[in-house]
Amino acid sequence: MAEKLRIGLREVRAIPPHCTIYDDAIPGFAARRQRGVAVIYLLRYRTQDGRQRWHRIGRHGAPWTPDQAREEARRILGEVAKGLDPAGEREAKRKAETVAELCALYLADAEAGRVLGRQGAPKRPLTLAYDRGRIEGHIVPLIGRLAVKSVTRRDVERFMHAVAEGKSAATRKGKPRGVSNVRGGRTAATRTIGLLGAIFTYAIERGIRDDNPAHGIRRPSDRKRERRISDAEYADLGRALREAERSIWPPAVACLRFLALTGWRTGEALALRWQDIDLARRVAVLPETKTGRSVRPLSHAACDLLAALPRMGDGRLVFPATRGDGVMAGFKGFARRILAIASLPRDITPHILRHSFASTAADLGHSELAIASLLGHRLGSVTARYTHAADSVLLAAADAVARRILDLMGEAEPAGQVVPLRA
Repeated sequence: MAEKLRIGLREVRAIPPHCTIYDDAIPGFAARRQRGVAVIYLLRYRTQDGRQRWHRIGRHGAPWTPDQAREEARRILGEVAKGLDPAGEREAKRKAETVAELCALYLADAEAGRVLGRQGAPKRPLTLAYDRGRIEGHIVPLIGRLAVKSVTRRDVERFMHAVAEGKSAATRKGKPRGVSNVRGGRTAATRTIGLLGAIFTYAIERGIRDDNPAHGIRRPSDRKRERRISDAEYADLGRALREAERSIWPPAVACLRFLALTGWRTGEALALRWQDIDLARRVAVLPETKTGRSVRPLSHAACDLLAALPRMGDGRLVFPATRGDGVMAGFKGFARRILAIASLPRDITPHILRHSFASTAADLGHSELAIASLLGHRLGSVTARYTHAADSVLLAAADAVARRILDLMGEAEPAGQVVPLRA
């Protein structure tokens, strides 16, 4: 074990090559000579999670003397006592010299749950997947080589316009059996700038940069799709769904019909498991959605659809993939085939079914609060935070909207015939 003594000028000059001496007053404060005449002042400490760190204070000589280095070691130990990690921050700065390296650190911390999203919770896996796609598709190809500290507001503006103009568009290999098409455009530019701002905020929090060059950038409006399905297109969709049952993967056909009857997000339906459904109470409790835990009312039509599906086990997916236990990755392709059978325009997608469901509910006179509850939007009222089950009003609303959509698709149940009874 190395001998401890008060480090002074005499002791520093006497250090032999490849040796380290420790101070007897400041724990972990040391001086080291590796080779030649240069001596380095160091501080060894442990973080609050138990990791050992070596912090390089500086080289002996102007400006560092033994006393000055000792005072610096005392100051750093004070920061460590407050939960800081100076050596870790310095290492992060060194590893994040370019924007690409900063993005890699951001993703690593986000996947470990150290980057918080909405309501102070770690980012969801789907959100992380979108972040990774925007980083790999737009940020790294266009500005990944720039030094983090040199990025200016003008650089961010040029980057935004480049994405909006499609300069990052490319086709790259993604999943083992496919490719991903990066298109760019105004919406992509708006959302990528939002992510880039979050990444630079992360850099500020880690001491890598002092300001956020993406702050205050005027972004293109995130144009919301106003498209809804017309009555005639609903009829074509119903015909296509009935025809597709004979040639396309049945769970995919059932999922698309379910989306039309409920207005759910596609990812919510594909991730739905039998354990999340209570057909008797006509309610589904989704543990993880875009807005957190969500309680959804189910119409009679949706319950009838679910009851007709094969149920393999509570933990299994309601709409399984063609093979394996994972989520149906090919649903978009199945949906395109079904919509092609209906000869519907290319701008109609499964997400348009959600817009159309909301528009149909509004046509029937339901309130915005009821429509938001049916769609699983986050509700700001105190009452909404304490709602744990679907009430009769929401169930009636879900039934009314589903009946109207079934009627438009030509699948409404025929009206009953009145038969007079004999006296």
